[in-house]
Amino acid sequence: MSELQRIDKWLWATRVFKTRSIAADACKKGRVSISGRTLKPSSMIKVGDRIEVRKPPMTLSLEVLQLLNNRVGPKLVHIYQRNLTPQSEYDLWELHRMTSQAGRRKSTGRPTKKERRDLEEFIQSETNPNWFIDSFDDVDKDDDWTDFWDE
Repeated sequence: MSELQRIDKWLWATRVFKTRSIAADACKKGRVSISGRTLKPSSMIKVGDRIEVRKPPMTLSLEVLQLLNNRVGPKLVHIYQRNLTPQSEYDLWELHRMTSQAGRRKSTGRPTKKERRDLEEFIQSETNPNWFIDSFDDVDKDDDWTDFWDE
């Protein structure tokens, strides 16, 4: 195996990015760097390089331990890279995750199926002034309701 490898291929193979094209796009956008120098997707890396990958809201710091040709499983990633990302970056990511998914506001976007059904039921009851009378259709008039119906 050669002693150099393309950065986009290594980032994809070590599961930093889901696809190689996403890794290449991150390089083109200037989100991947070594020692403050941004890298092109075709930039070559070697064992021992320290790579910084900005995946907003956090920046990953990785050290290249080995080069590889094929994508590896998640359990084997630690053989090929060392994660040097400080805990403060993970805390920032956790804070961002919790604040961004605090819950969908009811007034934004398309209503869910449940919200739509509730709205249709409400509108139906408003447009039908006898909606409460319709609910008595199933009551058997011969039961204990004879006094009620005769009045």
